[in-house]
Amino acid sequence: MGTFTFRLPDIGEGIAEAEIVAWHVKVGDRIEEDSPIADMMTDKATVEMESPVTGVVREVAGEVGDTVAIGSPLVVIETEGGEAYAEPAPAAEPEPKAKPAVNSAPARAEPVEAPAASGKGRFVFRLPDIGEGIAEAEIVAWHVKVGDRIEEDSPIADMMTDKATVEMESPVTGVVREIAGEVGATVAIGSPLVVIETEGGSYEAPGPDAEEVRERIAAETPDAEDVERAASRLENESAPLRPSKPVPPPVVRSAGGKALASPAVRARARSLGVDLAAVTGGLDGVVRHEHLDAHLLAQKPVAPAKDAPAAKPEAKRAPEQQIDGAGEQIKVIGLRRRIAENMAASKRHIPHFTYVDECDVTELERWRGEFNDQRGDKPKLTLLPFLITAICRTLPEFPMINARYDEEANVVTRYDSVHLGMAAQTPAGLMVPVIRNAQNLTLWALAAEIARLAEAAREGTAKSEELSGSTLTVTSLGPLGGIATTPVINRPEVAIIGPNKIVERPVYVSDGQGGERIEKRKLMNVSISCDHRVVDGWDAASFIQALKRRIEAPLMMLAG
Repeated sequence: MGTFTFRLPDIGEGIAEAEIVAWHVKVGDRIEEDSPIADMMTDKATVEMESPVTGVVREVAGEVGDTVAIGSPLVVIETEGGEAYAEPAPAAEPEPKAKPAVNSAPARAEPVEAPAASGKGRFVFRLPDIGEGIAEAEIVAWHVKVGDRIEEDSPIADMMTDKATVEMESPVTGVVREIAGEVGATVAIGSPLVVIETEGGSYEAPGPDAEEVRERIAAETPDAEDVERAASRLENESAPLRPSKPVPPPVVRSAGGKALASPAVRARARSLGVDLAAVTGGLDGVVRHEHLDAHLLAQKPVAPAKDAPAAKPEAKRAPEQQIDGAGEQIKVIGLRRRIAENMAASKRHIPHFTYVDECDVTELERWRGEFNDQRGDKPKLTLLPFLITAICRTLPEFPMINARYDEEANVVTRYDSVHLGMAAQTPAGLMVPVIRNAQNLTLWALAAEIARLAEAAREGTAKSEELSGSTLTVTSLGPLGGIATTPVINRPEVAIIGPNKIVERPVYVSDGQGGERIEKRKLMNVSISCDHRVVDGWDAASFIQALKRRIEAPLMMLAG
């Protein structure tokens, strides 16, 4: 007798997960080969899953309405023998748990392989599905180290995605023997996070040999840069979880005969020209990034023709210059690294241009003072609610500014509603909470929402939906605003607006009788950076000119 773990196969390009909309079996049912298991719904279609084996259903992934990631277990079937890959029968171990920490939503762990024999054993805890569309997470804090005894339900590590930080809890009691990497390392969903020595049997996942990686990295390949990254990732992340006696994994295919892999792995394989059918996956049959990395490293370089000139030895990289007086070295991890990656991606993919113009805010500041003098128990008005109101009044004339650009589909989506991102500095770094439907809010409502979101961002309590889905962003340094800024676009948006510091300067103004006089006025520069693939320079300048007219005539701004 054995068990066959049926994992949700790749059921469509770009699909990362599917929802269970109907079960055709329950635990204890006998199921025949090719008979229906469940109906799974994606955002594109509903697909019926069929059993590749005959046996008795022993485990199911969840209830109707639950979401299952591609490659995650859907059912476990007790079989009579080896018509398919049979895993050791799971022991009665608790299901892994994930407890939400700061700025997070509850995470659901998938079933994990457990010990199957008596005596000391190894329990491999794999990173569970911790959010919709999440393929990997970064280790931002360890609560254990190798050698620590850990109790069931005690914290293991804090894992950060681009949406939340989630605390992982141990599903078993035992001693930590191996961990996935250091703080700052990235772990793919479904990959081993820790190995715990338990009272029971042993299960170990195979992994690449770090020494072999070092030996092969010198070989030339079609994509040396990709292999360099692969070697670093394999050596630093996968090697600590390598078993002493690796077992070659069987090749497992989906019911349709395709290799099991996530859309991200499939896209990368296509870009590298690699046939996934030739790549050996894990014990569960799923081809992950580390398996693709190992496949690349295993390729032999093509021997040069006899008459080809000998390759010149690669120049050695000069050692980094040692500078006296160096202080503390700070590893770029967590939110700081996310910011760095997002900004680099924005500058790499978007052809930015910036336009700056000067606005006279003397009247606006006078109005703001009068509003605040009579506000009563209402929140104090800063310049930002007025600026947001002016932006919302101006955008209908320039719909291409309030838009998002899908580079892969080459489609620009324009929005009638203004979901305004508000760049906010926090102790953890820059965050962008979103003011939903800003066009419908009054000055006072905007002021209240700005204060609420800024506080939530600073305290780390902002929800994931409050930190995503913006259509346009405003960034302001307040009194530190300087003369002008060239802000970086919050991709996939196509524009970002930056008000600068208000200064007082003498200005020639009309005296109402055909002449001019010098008068002290309050002036502020407004910057806009745009994606030149979507917004032309003329449109950006015209938008700022229209915005300027509303800022300089507050009655016009508030009237529409």
